[in-house]
Amino acid sequence: MTHDDLTVATLGPARRASPLRVRRYTPDAARVVVDVDFVEGQAPPSGPALAFEKAGPRERVYFDAGASTAAIVTCGGLCPGLNNVIRHLYYTLRDGYGVSRVLGARHGYAGLTPEGAAPLELSGEWVEAIHHSGGTMLGTSRGPQDPAVMVDFLLARGVNMLFPIGGDGTQRGAHAIAAEARRRGADLAVVGIPKTIDNDIRFCFQTFGFISAVAEAERVIDRAHVEAKSVERGVGLVKLMGRESGFIAAAATIASGEVNFCLVPEEPLNLEGGDGFLARLERRLDARSHAVIVVAEGSGQALIPGRDADGRDRSGNLKLGDIGAFLKQQIDEHFDRLGKPVGMKYFDPSYYIRSVAANAADSLLTERFARHAAHAAMAGKTDIFVGNWNGRIVHVPLVVSVGHPRRLEPDSELWAAVLAITGQERW
Repeated sequence: MTHDDLTVATLGPARRASPLRVRRYTPDAARVVVDVDFVEGQAPPSGPALAFEKAGPRERVYFDAGASTAAIVTCGGLCPGLNNVIRHLYYTLRDGYGVSRVLGARHGYAGLTPEGAAPLELSGEWVEAIHHSGGTMLGTSRGPQDPAVMVDFLLARGVNMLFPIGGDGTQRGAHAIAAEARRRGADLAVVGIPKTIDNDIRFCFQTFGFISAVAEAERVIDRAHVEAKSVERGVGLVKLMGRESGFIAAAATIASGEVNFCLVPEEPLNLEGGDGFLARLERRLDARSHAVIVVAEGSGQALIPGRDADGRDRSGNLKLGDIGAFLKQQIDEHFDRLGKPVGMKYFDPSYYIRSVAANAADSLLTERFARHAAHAAMAGKTDIFVGNWNGRIVHVPLVVSVGHPRRLEPDSELWAAVLAITGQERW
Protein backbone atom coordinates (compact mmCIF):
# COMPACT_ATOMS: atom_id res chain seq x y z
CA MET A 1 0.00 0.00 0.00
CA THR A 2 1.31 3.44 -0.94
CA HIS A 3 0.50 7.07 -0.14
CA ASP A 4 -1.34 7.30 -3.46
CA ASP A 5 -3.61 4.41 -2.45
CA LEU A 6 -4.82 6.44 0.54
CA THR A 7 -5.52 9.61 -1.47
CA VAL A 8 -9.21 10.49 -1.17
CA ALA A 9 -11.07 11.23 -4.38
CA THR A 10 -13.06 14.48 -4.54
CA LEU A 11 -15.62 15.82 -6.97
CA GLY A 12 -13.87 19.16 -7.17
CA PRO A 13 -12.75 22.16 -5.13
CA ALA A 14 -14.89 22.94 -2.07
CA ARG A 15 -15.66 26.66 -2.50
CA ARG A 16 -18.80 27.21 -0.41
CA ALA A 17 -18.73 28.25 3.23
CA SER A 18 -20.06 25.50 5.45
CA PRO A 19 -23.53 26.18 6.87
CA LEU A 20 -22.57 24.27 10.02
CA ARG A 21 -22.08 26.16 13.25
CA VAL A 22 -19.20 24.37 14.93
CA ARG A 23 -16.32 25.53 17.11
CA ARG A 24 -13.63 23.69 15.19
CA TYR A 25 -13.29 22.49 11.63
CA THR A 26 -11.00 19.70 10.42
CA PRO A 27 -8.48 20.76 7.76
CA ASP A 28 -8.06 18.57 4.70
CA ALA A 29 -4.42 18.13 5.62
CA ALA A 30 -5.26 16.43 8.95
CA ARG A 31 -4.06 12.82 9.02
CA VAL A 32 -4.22 9.69 11.20
CA VAL A 33 -1.24 7.37 10.81
CA VAL A 34 -1.94 3.80 9.79
CA ASP A 35 0.56 2.18 12.15
CA VAL A 36 1.04 3.76 15.57
CA ASP A 37 3.28 1.03 17.00
CA PHE A 38 7.06 1.14 16.88
CA VAL A 39 10.05 -0.37 18.67
CA GLU A 40 12.27 2.12 20.42
CA GLY A 41 15.78 2.12 19.04
CA GLN A 42 14.84 0.72 15.65
CA ALA A 43 15.17 3.03 12.68
CA PRO A 44 11.77 4.36 11.52
CA PRO A 45 10.73 3.84 7.90
CA SER A 46 12.14 6.42 5.53
CA GLY A 47 9.79 9.13 4.33
CA PRO A 48 6.43 10.20 5.74
CA ALA A 49 4.32 7.58 7.47
CA LEU A 50 1.30 6.11 5.69
CA ALA A 51 -1.77 7.91 6.96
CA PHE A 52 -5.51 8.19 6.39
CA GLU A 53 -7.25 11.49 5.83
CA LYS A 54 -8.93 12.45 9.08
CA ALA A 55 -12.72 12.80 8.98
CA GLY A 56 -14.55 15.80 10.32
CA PRO A 57 -16.48 18.92 9.29
CA ARG A 58 -14.77 21.02 6.63
CA GLU A 59 -14.85 24.81 6.67
CA ARG A 60 -15.58 24.83 2.94
CA VAL A 61 -18.05 22.42 1.31
CA TYR A 62 -18.65 21.32 -2.26
CA PHE A 63 -22.42 21.08 -2.45
CA ASP A 64 -25.09 23.72 -2.11
CA ALA A 65 -27.09 22.04 0.65
CA GLY A 66 -30.37 23.78 -0.20
CA ALA A 67 -30.21 22.40 -3.75
CA SER A 68 -29.05 18.90 -2.79
CA THR A 69 -30.72 15.51 -2.42
CA ALA A 70 -29.20 12.67 -0.41
CA ALA A 71 -30.11 8.97 -0.52
CA ILE A 72 -29.53 6.31 2.14
CA VAL A 73 -29.52 2.58 1.38
CA THR A 74 -29.11 -0.40 3.75
CA CYS A 75 -27.90 -3.69 2.29
CA GLY A 76 -27.02 -7.23 3.33
CA GLY A 77 -27.79 -8.93 6.62
CA LEU A 78 -29.34 -7.18 9.59
CA CYS A 79 -27.16 -5.55 12.20
CA PRO A 80 -27.86 -3.66 15.43
CA GLY A 81 -27.71 0.10 14.81
CA LEU A 82 -28.95 0.36 11.22
CA ASN A 83 -31.86 2.56 12.19
CA ASN A 84 -29.57 4.70 14.35
CA VAL A 85 -27.37 5.46 11.35
CA ILE A 86 -30.38 6.37 9.20
CA ARG A 87 -31.67 8.68 11.92
CA HIS A 88 -28.33 10.41 12.56
CA LEU A 89 -27.68 10.86 8.85
CA TYR A 90 -31.06 12.50 8.42
CA TYR A 91 -30.58 14.93 11.30
CA THR A 92 -27.04 15.88 10.29
CA LEU A 93 -27.99 16.42 6.66
CA ARG A 94 -31.35 18.16 7.17
CA ASP A 95 -30.98 20.01 10.45
CA GLY A 96 -27.21 20.47 10.38
CA TYR A 97 -26.55 21.33 6.74
CA GLY A 98 -30.02 22.15 5.47
CA VAL A 99 -30.06 19.51 2.70
CA SER A 100 -33.38 19.88 0.91
CA ARG A 101 -34.36 16.19 0.63
CA VAL A 102 -33.20 12.92 2.14
CA LEU A 103 -34.48 9.77 0.43
CA GLY A 104 -34.49 6.25 1.81
CA ALA A 105 -34.02 3.50 -0.78
CA ARG A 106 -36.20 0.47 -0.16
CA HIS A 107 -34.81 -3.05 0.25
CA GLY A 108 -31.14 -2.53 -0.52
CA TYR A 109 -29.62 -1.87 -3.91
CA ALA A 110 -32.75 -3.34 -5.51
CA GLY A 111 -34.41 -0.08 -4.42
CA LEU A 112 -32.06 1.87 -6.72
CA THR A 113 -33.53 0.27 -9.84
CA PRO A 114 -36.78 0.95 -11.70
CA GLU A 115 -38.09 -2.48 -10.71
CA GLY A 116 -37.68 -1.81 -6.98
CA ALA A 117 -40.07 -0.12 -4.58
CA ALA A 118 -40.14 3.66 -4.83
CA PRO A 119 -37.82 5.45 -2.35
CA LEU A 120 -39.26 7.15 0.71
CA GLU A 121 -38.76 10.84 1.40
CA LEU A 122 -37.64 10.84 5.02
CA SER A 123 -38.98 13.26 7.60
CA GLY A 124 -38.22 14.15 11.19
CA GLU A 125 -41.42 12.46 12.30
CA TRP A 126 -40.50 9.26 10.41
CA VAL A 127 -36.99 8.95 11.91
CA GLU A 128 -37.79 10.25 15.40
CA ALA A 129 -38.11 6.91 17.20
CA ILE A 130 -36.66 4.35 14.77
CA HIS A 131 -33.44 3.95 16.79
CA HIS A 132 -35.38 2.02 19.43
CA SER A 133 -36.01 -0.80 16.94
CA GLY A 134 -33.72 -3.47 15.56
CA GLY A 135 -33.39 -4.20 11.86
CA THR A 136 -33.77 -1.51 9.23
CA MET A 137 -36.93 0.47 8.61
CA LEU A 138 -35.86 0.86 4.97
CA GLY A 139 -35.61 -2.87 4.35
CA THR A 140 -32.65 -4.73 2.92
CA SER A 141 -31.70 -7.30 0.30
CA ARG A 142 -28.74 -9.19 -1.07
CA GLY A 143 -27.36 -9.49 -4.54
CA PRO A 144 -25.64 -7.14 -6.99
CA GLN A 145 -27.36 -4.63 -9.25
CA ASP A 146 -26.07 -3.00 -12.43
CA PRO A 147 -24.14 0.14 -11.37
CA ALA A 148 -25.11 1.93 -14.59
CA VAL A 149 -28.79 1.35 -13.84
CA MET A 150 -28.36 2.57 -10.25
CA VAL A 151 -26.52 5.73 -11.33
CA ASP A 152 -29.28 6.44 -13.89
CA PHE A 153 -31.86 5.99 -11.12
CA LEU A 154 -30.04 8.31 -8.71
CA LEU A 155 -29.34 11.07 -11.24
CA ALA A 156 -32.93 11.01 -12.51
CA ARG A 157 -34.05 11.88 -8.97
CA GLY A 158 -31.48 14.60 -8.48
CA VAL A 159 -29.47 12.62 -5.91
CA ASN A 160 -25.94 13.94 -5.47
CA MET A 161 -25.01 12.18 -2.21
CA LEU A 162 -25.37 8.43 -1.63
CA PHE A 163 -24.76 6.68 1.69
CA PRO A 164 -24.55 2.86 1.33
CA ILE A 165 -24.66 1.13 4.73
CA GLY A 166 -23.34 -2.40 4.64
CA GLY A 167 -20.45 -4.84 4.70
CA ASP A 168 -17.77 -5.74 2.19
CA GLY A 169 -20.23 -6.68 -0.56
CA THR A 170 -22.17 -3.46 -0.09
CA GLN A 171 -18.99 -1.40 -0.24
CA ARG A 172 -17.95 -3.24 -3.41
CA GLY A 173 -21.25 -2.07 -4.88
CA ALA A 174 -20.57 1.46 -3.61
CA HIS A 175 -17.16 1.41 -5.30
CA ALA A 176 -18.78 0.34 -8.59
CA ILE A 177 -21.37 3.13 -8.33
CA ALA A 178 -18.65 5.70 -7.62
CA ALA A 179 -16.61 4.46 -10.59
CA GLU A 180 -19.61 4.67 -12.93
CA ALA A 181 -20.44 8.19 -11.73
CA ARG A 182 -16.82 9.23 -12.21
CA ARG A 183 -16.78 7.77 -15.72
CA ARG A 184 -19.76 9.97 -16.59
CA GLY A 185 -18.39 13.02 -14.83
CA ALA A 186 -21.49 13.06 -12.61
CA ASP A 187 -21.57 15.08 -9.37
CA LEU A 188 -22.39 12.11 -7.14
CA ALA A 189 -20.58 11.65 -3.84
CA VAL A 190 -20.57 8.05 -2.59
CA VAL A 191 -19.67 7.68 1.09
CA GLY A 192 -20.13 4.26 2.68
CA ILE A 193 -20.72 3.36 6.32
CA PRO A 194 -19.26 -0.04 7.29
CA LYS A 195 -21.77 -2.41 8.84
CA THR A 196 -21.19 -5.99 9.86
CA ILE A 197 -21.52 -7.85 13.13
CA ASP A 198 -18.60 -10.02 11.93
CA ASN A 199 -16.32 -6.97 12.41
CA ASP A 200 -14.32 -8.04 9.36
CA ILE A 201 -13.99 -4.79 7.39
CA ARG A 202 -10.39 -3.98 6.55
CA PHE A 203 -9.18 -0.67 8.00
CA CYS A 204 -12.12 -0.38 10.37
CA PHE A 205 -11.07 -1.46 13.84
CA GLN A 206 -14.68 -1.78 15.02
CA THR A 207 -17.87 -1.76 12.96
CA PHE A 208 -21.16 -0.74 14.51
CA GLY A 209 -23.38 -3.57 15.72
CA PHE A 210 -20.46 -5.77 16.75
CA ILE A 211 -20.55 -4.94 20.47
CA SER A 212 -24.36 -5.31 20.63
CA ALA A 213 -24.11 -8.71 18.95
CA VAL A 214 -21.34 -9.82 21.30
CA ALA A 215 -23.39 -8.74 24.33
CA GLU A 216 -26.36 -10.83 23.16
CA ALA A 217 -24.11 -13.77 22.32
CA GLU A 218 -22.63 -13.61 25.82
CA ARG A 219 -26.12 -14.01 27.31
CA VAL A 220 -26.73 -17.12 25.20
CA ILE A 221 -23.37 -18.61 26.21
CA ASP A 222 -24.17 -18.06 29.86
CA ARG A 223 -27.48 -19.92 29.40
CA ALA A 224 -25.63 -22.75 27.69
CA HIS A 225 -23.29 -22.90 30.68
CA VAL A 226 -26.24 -23.17 33.08
CA GLU A 227 -27.73 -26.00 30.99
CA ALA A 228 -24.41 -27.85 30.78
CA LYS A 229 -23.75 -27.68 34.54
CA SER A 230 -27.25 -28.84 35.41
CA VAL A 231 -26.85 -32.39 34.07
CA GLU A 232 -24.20 -35.08 34.29
CA ARG A 233 -21.71 -34.82 31.39
CA GLY A 234 -23.57 -31.81 30.07
CA VAL A 235 -22.46 -30.09 26.87
CA GLY A 236 -23.63 -26.64 25.84
CA LEU A 237 -22.93 -26.04 22.14
CA VAL A 238 -23.44 -22.51 20.78
CA LYS A 239 -23.14 -21.64 17.08
CA LEU A 240 -22.47 -17.97 16.36
CA MET A 241 -22.14 -15.95 13.19
CA GLY A 242 -18.76 -15.59 11.54
CA ARG A 243 -18.52 -16.85 7.98
CA GLU A 244 -14.80 -16.30 7.51
CA SER A 245 -13.78 -14.52 10.68
CA GLY A 246 -14.09 -15.48 14.31
CA PHE A 247 -14.33 -12.07 15.97
CA ILE A 248 -17.82 -12.57 17.44
CA ALA A 249 -17.01 -16.05 18.72
CA ALA A 250 -13.71 -14.88 20.22
CA ALA A 251 -15.08 -11.70 21.81
CA ALA A 252 -18.15 -13.46 23.23
CA THR A 253 -15.94 -16.22 24.62
CA ILE A 254 -13.82 -13.65 26.47
CA ALA A 255 -16.87 -11.68 27.65
CA SER A 256 -18.52 -14.80 29.06
CA GLY A 257 -15.51 -16.44 30.65
CA GLU A 258 -17.39 -19.76 30.71
CA VAL A 259 -16.28 -21.27 27.38
CA ASN A 260 -13.99 -24.29 27.21
CA PHE A 261 -13.59 -24.55 23.43
CA CYS A 262 -13.80 -21.71 20.89
CA LEU A 263 -13.71 -22.83 17.26
CA VAL A 264 -13.12 -20.19 14.56
CA PRO A 265 -12.63 -20.31 10.77
CA GLU A 266 -9.05 -19.04 11.01
CA GLU A 267 -7.95 -22.11 13.00
CA PRO A 268 -8.23 -25.53 11.26
CA LEU A 269 -10.49 -27.95 13.13
CA ASN A 270 -9.32 -31.51 13.68
CA LEU A 271 -11.88 -33.88 15.20
CA GLU A 272 -10.05 -37.18 15.36
CA GLY A 273 -6.94 -38.54 17.03
CA GLY A 274 -5.48 -38.22 20.48
CA ASP A 275 -4.97 -34.48 20.07
CA GLY A 276 -8.21 -33.88 18.16
CA PHE A 277 -11.23 -31.96 19.40
CA LEU A 278 -13.29 -35.02 20.40
CA ALA A 279 -10.46 -36.47 22.51
CA ARG A 280 -9.93 -33.12 24.22
CA LEU A 281 -13.64 -32.81 24.91
CA GLU A 282 -13.60 -36.32 26.38
CA ARG A 283 -10.78 -35.37 28.75
CA ARG A 284 -12.64 -32.21 29.77
CA LEU A 285 -15.85 -34.11 30.55
CA ASP A 286 -14.00 -36.81 32.48
CA ALA A 287 -12.35 -34.11 34.60
CA ARG A 288 -15.18 -31.60 35.11
CA SER A 289 -18.37 -33.33 33.89
CA HIS A 290 -19.50 -30.39 31.76
CA ALA A 291 -18.26 -28.30 28.84
CA VAL A 292 -19.28 -25.23 26.83
CA ILE A 293 -18.35 -24.99 23.15
CA VAL A 294 -18.64 -21.93 20.92
CA VAL A 295 -18.29 -22.46 17.18
CA ALA A 296 -18.33 -19.80 14.46
CA GLU A 297 -20.51 -20.74 11.49
CA GLY A 298 -17.58 -20.85 9.05
CA SER A 299 -15.49 -23.26 11.09
CA GLY A 300 -14.70 -26.80 10.00
CA GLN A 301 -16.38 -26.52 6.61
CA ALA A 302 -14.01 -29.02 5.00
CA LEU A 303 -15.28 -31.69 7.43
CA ILE A 304 -18.95 -31.47 6.44
CA PRO A 305 -19.88 -34.20 3.94
CA GLY A 306 -21.88 -33.30 0.86
CA ARG A 307 -21.18 -29.57 1.06
CA ASP A 308 -20.87 -27.78 -2.28
CA ALA A 309 -17.44 -26.21 -1.85
CA ASP A 310 -18.03 -23.82 -4.78
CA GLY A 311 -21.70 -22.93 -4.16
CA ARG A 312 -22.38 -19.22 -3.65
CA ASP A 313 -25.36 -17.14 -2.57
CA ARG A 314 -26.74 -14.03 -4.30
CA SER A 315 -24.12 -11.84 -2.64
CA GLY A 316 -21.29 -14.01 -3.93
CA ASN A 317 -20.56 -15.54 -0.51
CA LEU A 318 -19.70 -19.23 -0.29
CA LYS A 319 -22.64 -21.31 0.89
CA LEU A 320 -21.84 -22.86 4.24
CA GLY A 321 -22.72 -26.22 5.65
CA ASP A 322 -24.27 -26.27 9.12
CA ILE A 323 -21.24 -26.80 11.35
CA GLY A 324 -23.41 -26.59 14.47
CA ALA A 325 -25.68 -29.49 13.53
CA PHE A 326 -22.71 -31.47 12.20
CA LEU A 327 -20.69 -30.98 15.37
CA LYS A 328 -23.67 -31.89 17.57
CA GLN A 329 -24.08 -35.15 15.65
CA GLN A 330 -20.36 -35.98 15.81
CA ILE A 331 -20.22 -35.36 19.56
CA ASP A 332 -23.35 -37.42 20.28
CA GLU A 333 -22.18 -40.34 18.13
CA HIS A 334 -18.63 -40.30 19.52
CA PHE A 335 -19.69 -40.48 23.15
CA ASP A 336 -22.45 -43.00 22.47
CA ARG A 337 -19.80 -45.29 20.95
CA LEU A 338 -17.70 -44.89 24.09
CA GLY A 339 -20.68 -45.72 26.28
CA LYS A 340 -20.41 -42.27 27.88
CA PRO A 341 -23.46 -40.42 26.52
CA VAL A 342 -23.63 -36.65 27.00
CA GLY A 343 -26.49 -34.30 27.82
CA MET A 344 -26.31 -32.11 24.75
CA LYS A 345 -28.00 -28.68 24.56
CA TYR A 346 -27.60 -26.91 21.21
CA PHE A 347 -28.12 -23.15 20.78
CA ASP A 348 -28.23 -21.34 17.42
CA PRO A 349 -28.96 -17.65 18.13
CA SER A 350 -27.60 -16.36 14.79
CA TYR A 351 -30.58 -14.27 13.70
CA TYR A 352 -31.45 -13.28 17.24
CA ILE A 353 -28.15 -11.54 17.96
CA ARG A 354 -28.19 -9.51 14.74
CA SER A 355 -31.79 -8.29 14.98
CA VAL A 356 -31.67 -6.61 18.40
CA ALA A 357 -31.56 -2.84 18.85
CA ALA A 358 -28.15 -1.22 19.32
CA ASN A 359 -26.81 -0.94 22.85
CA ALA A 360 -25.28 2.26 24.24
CA ALA A 361 -21.77 1.60 22.89
CA ASP A 362 -23.02 1.00 19.37
CA SER A 363 -25.43 3.93 19.56
CA LEU A 364 -22.45 6.20 20.20
CA LEU A 365 -20.51 4.68 17.31
CA THR A 366 -23.40 4.97 14.85
CA GLU A 367 -23.69 8.68 15.62
CA ARG A 368 -19.99 9.21 14.91
CA PHE A 369 -20.09 7.26 11.66
CA ALA A 370 -23.23 9.00 10.38
CA ARG A 371 -22.11 12.51 11.30
CA HIS A 372 -18.68 12.11 9.70
CA ALA A 373 -20.15 10.48 6.58
CA ALA A 374 -22.39 13.51 6.10
CA HIS A 375 -19.39 15.85 6.54
CA ALA A 376 -17.41 13.89 3.94
CA ALA A 377 -20.17 13.87 1.34
CA MET A 378 -20.94 17.57 1.75
CA ALA A 379 -17.24 18.31 1.19
CA GLY A 380 -17.36 16.38 -2.09
CA LYS A 381 -15.42 13.33 -0.91
CA THR A 382 -16.33 10.18 -2.81
CA ASP A 383 -15.48 6.50 -3.27
CA ILE A 384 -14.71 6.13 0.46
CA PHE A 385 -16.16 4.81 3.66
CA VAL A 386 -15.77 6.30 7.11
CA GLY A 387 -13.68 3.94 9.21
CA ASN A 388 -12.76 3.69 12.87
CA TRP A 389 -8.97 3.67 13.09
CA ASN A 390 -6.73 4.25 16.10
CA GLY A 391 -9.60 5.89 17.97
CA ARG A 392 -10.32 8.35 15.15
CA ILE A 393 -12.84 8.41 12.32
CA VAL A 394 -11.00 8.44 8.99
CA HIS A 395 -11.72 8.44 5.26
CA VAL A 396 -10.80 5.03 3.82
CA PRO A 397 -10.68 4.81 0.00
CA LEU A 398 -12.87 1.88 -0.95
CA VAL A 399 -10.25 0.48 -3.31
CA VAL A 400 -7.87 -0.40 -0.43
CA SER A 401 -10.52 -2.20 1.62
CA VAL A 402 -13.10 -3.97 -0.53
CA GLY A 403 -12.33 -7.57 -1.36
CA HIS A 404 -9.82 -7.82 1.51
CA PRO A 405 -11.87 -8.75 4.59
CA ARG A 406 -10.15 -8.61 7.96
CA ARG A 407 -9.34 -11.89 9.71
CA LEU A 408 -8.63 -12.90 13.28
CA GLU A 409 -4.86 -13.26 13.55
CA PRO A 410 -3.70 -16.41 15.38
CA ASP A 411 -0.92 -14.42 17.07
CA SER A 412 -3.17 -11.52 18.07
CA GLU A 413 -3.87 -10.34 21.61
CA LEU A 414 -7.54 -11.29 21.11
CA TRP A 415 -6.79 -14.91 20.27
CA ALA A 416 -4.19 -15.13 23.01
CA ALA A 417 -6.91 -14.07 25.46
CA VAL A 418 -9.23 -16.79 24.11
CA LEU A 419 -6.56 -19.46 24.59
CA ALA A 420 -5.83 -18.23 28.11
CA ILE A 421 -9.50 -18.15 29.18
CA THR A 422 -10.58 -21.44 27.63
CA GLY A 423 -7.39 -23.35 28.37
CA GLN A 424 -7.59 -24.92 24.94
CA GLU A 425 -4.41 -25.44 22.98
CA ARG A 426 -3.82 -25.01 19.27
CA TRP A 427 -4.85 -28.03 17.27
